[in-house]
Amino acid sequence: MKRVLFALGLGMLSLPALAADPSEMLKDPALETRAENLGKELRCLVCQSESIEDSNADLAKDLRIVVREQIQSGKSDAEVKKFVVDRYGDYVLLRPPFKPTTLVLWLGPFAFFGLGLVAVWAFYRRRGASQNPAAPAPLTEAEKRRLDALLKEEK
Repeated sequence: MKRVLFALGLGMLSLPALAADPSEMLKDPALETRAENLGKELRCLVCQSESIEDSNADLAKDLRIVVREQIQSGKSDAEVKKFVVDRYGDYVLLRPPFKPTTLVLWLGPFAFFGLGLVAVWAFYRRRGASQNPAAPAPLTEAEKRRLDALLKEEK
């Protein structure tokens, strides 16, 4: 029990390290909330799978500062996004827009799902055909007589 409490205590001592850097935060809570929400929509270009709000990379920190400066200067969320996209491209958006250059990103998963369904259907169709052979042809009269004769001999 003492070890568990010790581990919890150590864990609690490390929590302040996870807090945002005060130099990055805006004084107005409404603007800070806007900046955080906007930061959650922008991809960290170093980590690639995290938003700039979740990343600890230096570039993410710089982008957080840029976003906050833009918001503090009075720009709307759309203007801030446009500024960042103009500088880094659509890749910086965690949800890229639907346009011809991002068509594969949006339709690719559906295409692969469809191909998977076709493959499963073809597999089961082939498997079913090999397990259910065609019905045998009916016996001819000569075969029936021979079968009857063989059955009578067994008795």
